[in-house]
Amino acid sequence: MIRRRTLIIGGGALLAGCDRVAAIPEARAILFKGEEMHRGLQRALTDRNALAPEFRADQRSPIFRSNGTRDPGTPAYQALRDGRFADWRLTVGGLVARPLALSLADLGRFPQRAQITRHDCVEGWSAIGKWQGPRLGDVLRAAGLRDAARYIVFRCADLYGGQPYYESIDLVDAFHPQTILAWALNDRFLPVANGAPCRLRVERQLGYKHAKYVMRMEAVDSLARIGRGRGGYWEDNVDYDWYAGI
Repeated sequence: MIRRRTLIIGGGALLAGCDRVAAIPEARAILFKGEEMHRGLQRALTDRNALAPEFRADQRSPIFRSNGTRDPGTPAYQALRDGRFADWRLTVGGLVARPLALSLADLGRFPQRAQITRHDCVEGWSAIGKWQGPRLGDVLRAAGLRDAARYIVFRCADLYGGQPYYESIDLVDAFHPQTILAWALNDRFLPVANGAPCRLRVERQLGYKHAKYVMRMEAVDSLARIGRGRGGYWEDNVDYDWYAGI
C-alpha cells in the first residue's frame, strides 16, 4: 500500500497540488503503479472490512483545509447556494430499480453516521475532522441496485476543463460502514470550500477519491464508458491510480 508519508518526496514538491504532482517523475513512479495491480492485488491483500482510524473530538484539526475545487463558481451552483441548497437534489440512477432524487432533508431521514477521521491529501497534508451523513450503502439499498452493477460513479458540480468532475468506487467501498454521503463537517453544514451541500467520504482512500459537490450517482457495470475509461478525472488525465488505498 502507498502510505501518505511515502508521497512526501522531493523537498516538499507535492505541496504544489494534484495536477502538478504528476509532472514529477519520482512522484509518478510511486503514485502510479498500475491500475490492474491495484484493482486486484490491493483487494486481495487488504481486509475488506478493515476500518480507517477514528479519533477523539479533541484531536480534530483547528482548521480543515479544502482540497481540489474551493467553489464551483458556476451560475447553476451559485443559484443553489443562494437558495441555501433548498432546491438541490442528489439523483441516483443507472443500474437501479428505483431512481431517486434526494434533498438534504431526505438525506437526513436516513440513519446517520458520525465519524472523526483523518483526510490524507495527495498534496502531502492531512487534517482530522468530524463528518456526518447517511451510509452510502443505505442510500443504494433504497435505490435497489441491479445485479449487473459493479461500480458507483459520482458526478459533481465543479468543472475541470469545462466538464463536471467525476470519480468512482467499487461496491466493496460503497458498502463499507465508513463510506458516507457527508452533509456536515464538525457539527455544521458543509462549507462551500469543503464540498457543500454533500460530498463522498470513502475513508480508506486518498483525498482525490472523496468527490465534492456531488450532484448525481450512477450505478454502472463497467468503467469503460466513464471518461477515458479509468474511472475518474485524475485517473484519466493525470494517471492517478483508480484504487488510492491508504
